[in-house]
Amino acid sequence: MSFLTGSSKDSWQPIMTADTTSSSYWLNWRVLLCAIWVLISMILAFTLIWKHEGFRKRHSRENQQESAGGLYEDETWMPCLKGIHPAWLLAFRVFAFFVLLALLIVTAITDGGSIFYFYTQWTFTSITIYFGLGSLLSMKGCYQYHKKAGGDRVDNVEVDAEQGTCVATPHGQNSKMSNPSKTSGPNEDCHVREPAGFWGYVFQIIFQMNAGAVMLTDCVFWLIIVPFLMIKDYNLNFLVINMHSINAVFLLGETALNCLRFSWFRIGYFCLWTVIYVIFQWILHASVKLWWPYPFLDLSSSYAPLWYFSVALMHIPCYGIFVLIMKLKHLVLSTKFPQSYQCMS
Repeated sequence: MSFLTGSSKDSWQPIMTADTTSSSYWLNWRVLLCAIWVLISMILAFTLIWKHEGFRKRHSRENQQESAGGLYEDETWMPCLKGIHPAWLLAFRVFAFFVLLALLIVTAITDGGSIFYFYTQWTFTSITIYFGLGSLLSMKGCYQYHKKAGGDRVDNVEVDAEQGTCVATPHGQNSKMSNPSKTSGPNEDCHVREPAGFWGYVFQIIFQMNAGAVMLTDCVFWLIIVPFLMIKDYNLNFLVINMHSINAVFLLGETALNCLRFSWFRIGYFCLWTVIYVIFQWILHASVKLWWPYPFLDLSSSYAPLWYFSVALMHIPCYGIFVLIMKLKHLVLSTKFPQSYQCMS
């Protein structure tokens, strides 16, 4: 991937430090320590997911929503404020999807398929898929919203932000709900929200995984890589700057608008995403003599175990930053718009 514009002498080029296909490169204490860090990260991630995801409870609708990772179907397309029409969230997601897809295609054409050698492009592709899937879910949600606007709401039924809604119907007025979930009284209709399906959960998981991954890629790039390049007097090009900024901008915009929950335990998916990338790089380098896309991945350095351990620890603050952003969103919007805010914290 070309990081810079200008003459070839001003272009950053990765350096081959050692033959990655030789047995001596892999059979040493440095690789052993790095492998231990990766293995520990993987075990902790799987433990968090197995303990909190609630796979064993999915057969029960009630237990599903009581679990830490519960999700209702309308949370995938419903804006955080009742005054915002779902079509606005749909428009934002469609716009973000096409902008990100266009940038990805342009970068691939400019620099070739080797861009997918980098963690940044893995994450950029993932967030593009997220907005594509989100657009489809929002389209379905807008259709359902339109049906409710012409049906359920005529009969004074509103969807509550918790377990459903029970709104008293005036005497003498018959309910026309086609499929009420339950009725609590002669003058009261209750509409229970449907739990999310498979793609709804995939959507939520990708959102939370990308939250940490985007923070990690952008922080590493702007705080570690860019200062190094500036010292070497390199100039960043337009595509590189956008690749490491617009993803965060769109993700923050999505966060401000959507109604998705954000669970701490799903840092496990974020860690697994990085572990998969590292293992992919190890397999690739063991098979083919290549340069490392990031200097801190090079296992020939005596500081490699420290680098791997440091990057592993960085996952906690990177994910934690987004947790704080979500808490700030809940605090501000629930305070400013208590009657309109409909997200579950």
